[in-house]
Amino acid sequence: MSDKTVRTSAALPAGIWALGMTSFFMDMSSELIHALLPVFLVTTLGASVLTLGILEGIAEAIASITKVFSGVLSDWLGKRKLLTVIGYGMAAFTKPFFPMADSIVTVFTARFTDRVGKGIRGAPRDALIADIVPVAQRGAAYGLRQSLDTAGAVAGPLLAILLMLWLSDNIRLVLWFAVIPAFLALAILVIWVREPDHVARDKSARRAMPFRKSEIMALGAPYWRVVAIGAILTLARFSEAFLILRAQSTGLTIAFVPLVMVVMSAAYALSAYPAGLMADVMDRKSLMVAGFAVLILADLVLAVSSTPLILFAGVALWGLHMGLTQGLLSTLIADAAPATLRGSAFGVFNFICGIVLLAASVLAGALWDMSGPAATFLAGAAITLMGLIALLLFAPRATETAS
Repeated sequence: MSDKTVRTSAALPAGIWALGMTSFFMDMSSELIHALLPVFLVTTLGASVLTLGILEGIAEAIASITKVFSGVLSDWLGKRKLLTVIGYGMAAFTKPFFPMADSIVTVFTARFTDRVGKGIRGAPRDALIADIVPVAQRGAAYGLRQSLDTAGAVAGPLLAILLMLWLSDNIRLVLWFAVIPAFLALAILVIWVREPDHVARDKSARRAMPFRKSEIMALGAPYWRVVAIGAILTLARFSEAFLILRAQSTGLTIAFVPLVMVVMSAAYALSAYPAGLMADVMDRKSLMVAGFAVLILADLVLAVSSTPLILFAGVALWGLHMGLTQGLLSTLIADAAPATLRGSAFGVFNFICGIVLLAASVLAGALWDMSGPAATFLAGAAITLMGLIALLLFAPRATETAS
């Protein structure tokens, strides 16, 4: 039995499980709020749909931009847990402001702060995982965290539905329940996650300034290939809001539309950890090819969906694609980036994919308005197919090895 097989089959470090449970409870809290926030804004606070769109657009853009600087800063400081705690702490302390809000401005401020917190924690947390886990278990570690994170995204909306039924549609009271898992997530992170001593950096290892263009460009061709793969997938996938719009176009009643995200998140959660385990023992290019192929199939099914049953099949395939690819992309970034630049590498990757997601969603919306939903998903399939061809022709067929 090889050393890699032994290390892969060993139990993951406790810190990885703690980070996974932190993600689970924080995502449960966030998705409970997000499942009700549009209704709360429009019906309770009188916001327009345009206002809602602007709020979400700005919030997500800020999160993407912040990820770059937090990742670079974590490399410079050598303190990934500190920034991760700050990010999760900001998210936790904003949760009470949603049920207390009496104006759109209050909701915008809370949402803005929450997304800044997400941006601050993302890249340092992903780099911290690579610091904690042995090289042979990286795929499993990223897959587990992603599975638990997405399980929280399933639990949040389901809990929101149950609480709304129990509390007679009292949105403000239901939103208060989101505070509990948020602070539980923060407590788990503070108490049970420890930064490993072997990655501590002495003063001589730190750079004179936290960001240099030359260092980012020096990440190397393998890293930029992974970024290109992630960008292509993001361009082909666009926002998950289009899944909800597609559900409405097939005749699904508004009351059951949230089930779209439940099905997608469930497929994502159930596949991410097994995909991570496979990434540690098989050729990662083959796994990525499978992810591209599943997205093409999902787009084709969603393009021809005429009933809710067909729609949910396409949504489940969409979630399976996410499970196959998202943890794998994190693993490949960790493998390709030098240890001292991992935070920067994750930050730049997330920033580029965030900008591409904005462009993809604008393109998808334009196609939807001009030619209907089928054109949007067919275009996604076409972009994915072109990306798959490029992956087969240009990506090296070998399991990446970590630095």
